[in-house]
Amino acid sequence: MTGEVRRAFRMDNEVLAFRFTATVSDRASTAPRERLTDPAWLKMWLQATGLDVTDVSPPDLKDAVELREAIYRVGSALAAGEPADSKDVRTLNLVAAAGHAKAALEHGLAGWHLTETTPVGDALGVLATEAIRILGGPERSRIKNCEGPGCAGLFLDTSRGANRRWCSMNTCGNKVKKSRLAEN
Repeated sequence: MTGEVRRAFRMDNEVLAFRFTATVSDRASTAPRERLTDPAWLKMWLQATGLDVTDVSPPDLKDAVELREAIYRVGSALAAGEPADSKDVRTLNLVAAAGHAKAALEHGLAGWHLTETTPVGDALGVLATEAIRILGGPERSRIKNCEGPGCAGLFLDTSRGANRRWCSMNTCGNKVKKSRLAEN
């Protein structure tokens, strides 16, 4: 992964669909930061996650942002113990069903083969399928929103006691600990 991608995107979430929702940061602040500002940035993010698309159009970007926000809203609803909006669920199901990516094992690593005709749609289908797997799976009660200042990012709490509070200790958790030290 190039340094540019690391600086541009948060790639530390172990759940691919939640990593995608992190293309907007500081969601709970007064000024959320959109990172998918044009098709080139979506292409870069997809390639960094192993979903190697060759071209992304403005309509592809619009579809991706719509999917991302549906994933985020469903995940946040589950984290709050609320039902998901049926429109968002429908979006996830439609995008997942439209994808034609095939799982592949290459060089000992799992990856995806996208079709040549609809690679971005296939990539979005992978993201929707991964979201459905987590949002509807047995660990869905462990989905949380980050408590870091301004963050509200989604994460899957895999801690033994299910008491994790931050999407990442290296970012949000570290900020909170530093601010506590500064107060003392």
